[in-house]
Amino acid sequence: MFRRTAARYSRSAAAAVIAVAALVAAANAGPARAATPPVHEVSHARLAPTP
Repeated sequence: MFRRTAARYSRSAAAAVIAVAALVAAANAGPARAATPPVHEVSHARLAPTP
């Protein structure tokens, strides 16, 4: 009886650790960056040059 309970808890603890590791990895990945700036930023830069 104790072995079955211990195995169940150890499996659930391992699943929780894997889930937390996956969430931390996903949070650290961050969003992908665009290769070029969006169109509205490009047109604004042409209209207002910096001195």
